Amino acid sequence: MKTTDFKDLGKVNQILPIMQEHFGKSMNLARIKFIKFMAFMLHALCVVQTVSLHKLAAAMPTSVERDSNLRRIQRFIAKYALNFDLVAQMIYSLLPVKTGLVLSMDRTNWKFGDFNINILMLGVAYKGIAFPLMFSLLPKKGNSNWKERKAIVERFVRLFGSECIDSLVADREFVGKDWIGWLNRNHIRYYIRIRQNFWLVKPSTGERIRAWWLFNSLKVGQERFYYKLFLHKGEYVYLAGSRIKNSDGVPELQILICFNRPEKGVDTYKRRWEFETAFRAMKSSGFNIEDTHLRDTERIARLLAMVCIALVWAYLVGEHKDENVKPIKTLKHGRKAKSLVKYGLEEISNVLFRPIYVPKFDVFKFLSCT
Repeated sequence: MKTTDFKDLGKVNQILPIMQEHFGKSMNLARIKFIKFMAFMLHALCVVQTVSLHKLAAAMPTSVERDSNLRRIQRFIAKYALNFDLVAQMIYSLLPVKTGLVLSMDRTNWKFGDFNINILMLGVAYKGIAFPLMFSLLPKKGNSNWKERKAIVERFVRLFGSECIDSLVADREFVGKDWIGWLNRNHIRYYIRIRQNFWLVKPSTGERIRAWWLFNSLKVGQERFYYKLFLHKGEYVYLAGSRIKNSDGVPELQILICFNRPEKGVDTYKRRWEFETAFRAMKSSGFNIEDTHLRDTERIARLLAMVCIALVWAYLVGEHKDENVKPIKTLKHGRKAKSLVKYGLEEISNVLFRPIYVPKFDVFKFLSCT
C-alpha cells in the first residue's frame, strides 16, 4: 500500500497509531503496511457494518478504485499471518476490569451452501455482553470435544494468568468426564449446566439418582444448592439449580454442576447469556458475519478477529454515550430501543463517514489501552 493512500485521511490516521500501539511492537518495517491495512479494515467495518468484501472495498477511504481495494482485502484475508494472541491482548487491554472475571464459553455455527462454519469462543462477561477474546474454528459440525475446550482455556491462562478468573460458565453441551476432571484438577471454578435426566451418585452410599429428583419440588423462581459433593461421571461436583421459564415460557429445571461455592451458581450462570448478546452483535444486529462467502477457515478467522475488535470498540463507545451523553430510549416493554453495540456503531460511523459531524466525545480513546 502506497503511503500516498494516507494523505488527508485524518480519521483513518487516528486509528493507525492505535493499531500500531497494539500490534506494531512485534512487526518489522516490511510488514507495517498490514497494520495500516487493518486500520482501513476497521474503518470500513464500522461504516458499512457487514463483512461483505465488496461493500468493505467500496467503503475504504483510499485514493484507488474499489476493485483495487477488493484485491487488497482478499490478499489480507488470504495471506496475512495475523497474530491472534495480539488480537486477544488488545481486546483484554480494553476491558474496564481485569480481575474477578467470569469467562463464558459458547459456540455458534451457520452454513454457507454445504460448508459448515463452526466457531468455539471464549469471552469475558461484562455488563450484558461478552467480550470475545479468543476463538477456534472447528473443522467439523457439532459440539466441541474436551481437548478443544482445554486448548482455548489454556491459551487464556498463558496470556493472562489464572488469577484473574473468578469462574467459567457454559451450557449443557460443555460437559463430559475428561473436561470436568481437567477443570477440577486445575482448580478452575465453573458453573456448567447439565441435563436434568443425568445420573448422579451419592459418594457415601453409592446410591444413583437422577439430577431432577434433587430439585423437582422447586417452583418457578426458586433455587436450591447443596454443600455436599456428588459424583457426576466419576468426578466430584457440587450442585445448584432453579426452576425457570424457557424461551417459550414453559417452566423447566436449570441444574448446574460446580467446582465450589454452589450458592453463587444460579446468579453467576445467568451471565452465560451475555454471549448471546455478542453473537447477535456479530450477526444481525451489528456486523452480519453470516454474510461472508468465505469457505477457508483461516480466512474466516482473520475476518472474525477484525469483527471482534470492532464489536468491543462499538460497545464501549455506545456504553459511554448512553451513560454520559444521551441515554438510549426505553420502550414501553422496558427494553432499550437499540443495543449498546448498535448505538456505538452509529456514533463511530458518524465520526468516520460524516466530515461535518461534531462529536461530543473522542471515540478513538475507547480503542486505545492508554
